[in-house]
Amino acid sequence: MNVETATKIILRPYVTEKTFALVENEQKICFLVEKEATKPEIKEAVKTLYNEDAVTIDTARTIYGKKAFVKFNSPDKARDLANKVGMM
Repeated sequence: MNVETATKIILRPYVTEKTFALVENEQKICFLVEKEATKPEIKEAVKTLYNEDAVTIDTARTIYGKKAFVKFNSPDKARDLANKVGMM
């Protein structure tokens, strides 16, 4: 997957108090993603854009759009990525 395709899939990080707490408590980061994106596409886009391997991807459709909750191996990886994307 190239960077252009990945940026069309992952639109932006979704930051609220609740999603901010997910970084520390559950090693998850929440992104708003393209509404037709699949879990494997989201996982590959995270790898392409941020060079991090996601453990699991959970998605939810909301009034804000489709959200992807991306879980990482360790709290350090999640925290570092949150810093990269400007959540912290």
